Amino acid sequence: MVTDNKKSGRRSGKARGRLLPLVFIGPHLILFSVFVLFPILYGLVISFTKWDLIGTPEWVGLANYKEILFNMESTYHKDFVAGLKNTVMFVALNVPVSILVPLGFALLLHIKAKGSKVFQSVYYLPTLFSISAVGIMWMQMLNKRFGLVSIFGIKKALTITNPWMWIMLIIMSVWWTMGTNMVIYQAALGGVSKDLYESAALDGASGFQKIRYIALPSIRFQLLYTLVITVAGSFNVYGQPLMLTQQGTGGAPKITVLIMTITNLAFGSGQSIAGMASAMAVILGVFILVVSLIQFRLTTKED
Repeated sequence: MVTDNKKSGRRSGKARGRLLPLVFIGPHLILFSVFVLFPILYGLVISFTKWDLIGTPEWVGLANYKEILFNMESTYHKDFVAGLKNTVMFVALNVPVSILVPLGFALLLHIKAKGSKVFQSVYYLPTLFSISAVGIMWMQMLNKRFGLVSIFGIKKALTITNPWMWIMLIIMSVWWTMGTNMVIYQAALGGVSKDLYESAALDGASGFQKIRYIALPSIRFQLLYTLVITVAGSFNVYGQPLMLTQQGTGGAPKITVLIMTITNLAFGSGQSIAGMASAMAVILGVFILVVSLIQFRLTTKED
């Protein structure tokens, strides 16, 4: 009888042990399913339909994808290509700067000079702001009547030529997001053994050689991680060009990225074309996935 009680106790203990992980991951799985997984799957289904967000979706199969990708005369194809070009341009300009600038600041702060903690807080502070707050600040600075551009005398170039707006857009984006990558690099650099630096110093290595042959190889996985998330985030750019290229900058040329095109189709002032917008979103998602896989392929090595 005692033996049976012990066996039942073991079985109940094992059952509790199996259920315990579900107690911790269950809330996350529920929230992930409701707010991430279900919207993705639902959007995928909607991309095969013609729908205005009100009536009953009409199944059209691959018609939306064919019109976006292959119908050269279609307005949707032209808008998609134009938005994708601007998005790729933003990624090409933003990603290198968003990796190198935070890395440079992290290396400087890694020296632990006097006041480095204060500078670390100052550099990270913009990351805590919402894109709306950041956009309003930069719109005011770029206002041609009373902003900083009127002081430095570049207001004519800003409102006439498109490259100025790209420069301002990249500066704004890097200023807003650099804190996250900088903190990741600082944490990684803090884990590098000091013995390596001391050995290199005994061998007569310069500061640049220590960075190139010790610091950077030691944080290569963190560099890969930040590269992937920065590329993915840059492809999803929306708030910066939306806020920066509005009338608050004095009639600056508008930069329309792909997410703005998708949003206008789905929730614009005219009739909603949710099916077409979902198809564009799916294509963009697949494009980001392919780019991320290529990055992993090119930057990782077999053990």
